[in-house]
Amino acid sequence: MTTAGLKSAPGGALRGTVRAPGDKSISHRSMILGALASGTTTIEGLLEGDDVLATARAMQAFGARVEQEGVGRWRVEGKGGFSEPSDVIDCGNAGTGVRLIMGAAAGFAMCATFTGDSSLRGRPMGRVLDPLARMGATWYGRDKGRLPLTLKGGSLRGLVYTLPMASAQVKSAVLLAGLHAEGGVEVIEPEATRDHTERMLRAFGAEVLVEDRGGVRHVRLPEGQKLKGTHVQVPGDPSSAAFPLVAALIVPGSEVTVEGVMLNVLRTGLFTTLQEMGADLTISNVRVESGEDVGDITARHSQLKGVVVPPERAPAMIDEYPILAVAAAFADGPTIMRGIGEMRVKESDRIALTAAGLQACGVTVEEEPEGMTVVGTKGGNHPVRGGGKVITHGDHRIAMSHLILGLAAQEPVEIDEPGMIATSFPGFVSLMTGLGGSIVEA
Repeated sequence: MTTAGLKSAPGGALRGTVRAPGDKSISHRSMILGALASGTTTIEGLLEGDDVLATARAMQAFGARVEQEGVGRWRVEGKGGFSEPSDVIDCGNAGTGVRLIMGAAAGFAMCATFTGDSSLRGRPMGRVLDPLARMGATWYGRDKGRLPLTLKGGSLRGLVYTLPMASAQVKSAVLLAGLHAEGGVEVIEPEATRDHTERMLRAFGAEVLVEDRGGVRHVRLPEGQKLKGTHVQVPGDPSSAAFPLVAALIVPGSEVTVEGVMLNVLRTGLFTTLQEMGADLTISNVRVESGEDVGDITARHSQLKGVVVPPERAPAMIDEYPILAVAAAFADGPTIMRGIGEMRVKESDRIALTAAGLQACGVTVEEEPEGMTVVGTKGGNHPVRGGGKVITHGDHRIAMSHLILGLAAQEPVEIDEPGMIATSFPGFVSLMTGLGGSIVEA
């Protein structure tokens, strides 16, 4: 994608049927588990964004044979484990990728050095490194475990670990390390997080025991699990589907259907919230693909109202708050979002950047340490002005969210760095313009 900025402008209604790109979480995991397994893993619908491609290269560096066989079609020949890489593992911008890979690598008696782009090098890894260190891994790196760092694994002992915060990445890292830990591992979740790793481990032949004890989720992986290659059908990413769906809700006269969207209940918090706001959002053709519920979602232009988003819903929609904030800007009344401090340590401080971008476009936003309130313009009987130039700090979700805002605002909205959109949604611009949106180089 061009290094120039992008600009979106209001125009006609958005109409059409599209398919969301493959889910990023499952794409990462299919590559990693395929490399850890013995035999062949075939993958259909893989997200071929920069983040996942970085994970694919990492799996090659750890000894797996990874080949692309067509668009979204990949084959991974695993050797039942990782071998020591001969060079530094560059994970690009992939926070999920590096945290899961470190967990997997910790199970083997070897050293591996990890780095990433400037954004990833600024993100703390301590939350993953702490349980891995308790299991017996050692690491050497910068303050708070920031990349670059070197991890030395092998001879891991079992662990019962209570997550100090809701994090599927930390849980997954512990489970992947637990594949080669004496005594296995158990992760205790006070708040349930996305369960893709548990589901996928089972698909690769592992035994994973999940028990709810008084609302607290216990996930146990007994020792001695062996993974065998399998076939993975990657469903559409609900985080990516959110962009065309919200666009349809806020652009008058629009109707857009996104096919094949994952409907895992631990990932659909945004859709529930939008329906509470009055969104005309319907789900059809529900089916099961590779152990995940999948369906087609249709969104039609709607009169939205502000709501209070329950803080306990945050783990099911943590990546979707920037685009929810855009929907809230067009609603009647305030939308209150709290318990989302995790957003401050994503690819950027997403609370601050979302607030700044909306404010630049004439929207009132009240920022809090672990939340924000967006005051929708409908209550003031005036449209969203737009017209802002949004600083994204290279964050793909900030970029896409504000481009969606520009499609329904009075004046065009410009974003400064579109390149990072390719990390999760490489076809975003062509998909949105194909629906009738105006997004051009600034």
